[in-house]
Amino acid sequence: MGIDIRRNRNAKIVATLGPASGDRETIAALFHAGADVFRLNFSHGTHEDHKQRLDLIRSVEQEVGRPISVLLDLQGPKLRIGTFAEGPIQLEAGDRFRLDLDRSRAGDRTRIALPHPEIFAALTEGTDLLLDDGRIRLRVEHCGTDYAETRVINGGPLSDRKGVNVPGVVLPLSALTEKDRRDLDYGLTLGVDWIALSFVQRAEDIREIKAIVQGRASICAKLEKPAAIHSLEEIVAETDAVMVARGDLGVEMPAEQVPSIQKRIVRECRKAGKPVIVATQMLESMISAPVPTRAEASDVATAIYDGADAVMLSAESASGKYPLEAVRMMSSIIVQTEADPHYREAIDASHTTPRAELADAIGCAMRRVAGLLHVAATVAYTSSGYSALRMSRERPEAAIIGMTPRLATARRLALVWGVHPVLCREVESVPEMSELARQTVLDEGFGKIGQTIVISAGMPFGIAGTTNLLHIQQL
Repeated sequence: MGIDIRRNRNAKIVATLGPASGDRETIAALFHAGADVFRLNFSHGTHEDHKQRLDLIRSVEQEVGRPISVLLDLQGPKLRIGTFAEGPIQLEAGDRFRLDLDRSRAGDRTRIALPHPEIFAALTEGTDLLLDDGRIRLRVEHCGTDYAETRVINGGPLSDRKGVNVPGVVLPLSALTEKDRRDLDYGLTLGVDWIALSFVQRAEDIREIKAIVQGRASICAKLEKPAAIHSLEEIVAETDAVMVARGDLGVEMPAEQVPSIQKRIVRECRKAGKPVIVATQMLESMISAPVPTRAEASDVATAIYDGADAVMLSAESASGKYPLEAVRMMSSIIVQTEADPHYREAIDASHTTPRAELADAIGCAMRRVAGLLHVAATVAYTSSGYSALRMSRERPEAAIIGMTPRLATARRLALVWGVHPVLCREVESVPEMSELARQTVLDEGFGKIGQTIVISAGMPFGIAGTTNLLHIQQL
């Protein structure tokens, strides 16, 4: 048995590690405060930095005796302009401004290099380009394969190497850069559990990375481009999980559209039974303040009411002044929200029709049995995690014990709504599995002698995706 760190909540917390949270003491404190998944942001830091942090996470995991999930977040393509000859310029609405491939000349008030031929290949007259996180908007008036003549719609100061966004256009770019491929290979060698893929535009991007990963980690599609929203159903069907990257979405589409897009993504993931993380600026003010704004607390609560699997901290835990307080606050908001009777009403009302397949039939029956009998816990005995995922899709009132003989599966399940992952031994028969489930529920403190539990599993044991057994048992 490990230390008793059972969460009194269903939604999970993803905490990003960085300069403010890279030592073992802080990582352990963040875990005990409520972090279920640690994110390694490969946009920053060296391979050695990330290896050290992952080694510390595994050390804490061994100490507490609980599976901890690690998410590697790939940087993705970074589209940037070149440099200016004499420092920042000022663009005014109505100005003409040229973008081209000529990197031999420094930029000035009339032009700048944009060393990305893929962008020019996708541009048409009337396309808008956003610079510096959307602060500057340019509209293409004429363009070719190596240039674009634009008109400034929204002006402002512009300096070297600012980012470029092309909203509403599918760029002929792989989501994986050469840097990403090196980082991916390194992360898989380290043994990370989840890979977050940036710059996803279509389902093919997910298939590309899955062909490389070959099941060694689960894939999380970061939805940060409008093109991805147009292919939402196909992307959700292809990926293992989704991250709603609201910051980048808010650059490429009007901010007022982001809340409805967030809800749409969460609904689609709930329908498909795929974990969904709501991310970016959730407790942003806690980077420099010990408490959040009331609006931020409401933002986190909204994601929980919608049924998101996890909410994420970025700079708040990576580089902020109050990483521990941010995790505690997020956990407290989740607990308070899930204790609201309207939360359960909202979750029950948001159920969608399950698919006509065995696993969903078992999950649906499990939820109804669990509600009718007021069971102490539900148990998913699973090799791949599939049984636990289909249980989680149903959002039962009772805790889900994800029992698995595979450590990799237990770690991945730490991201999933309501699942308390437990590493157990292999079983060979239903009676052996039932007794192991009974003892695990008692040992983990989820039930008492005389109470009822519901167990789902796949027969024969050890074969992924075979959920076909529902078993009711008294403790």
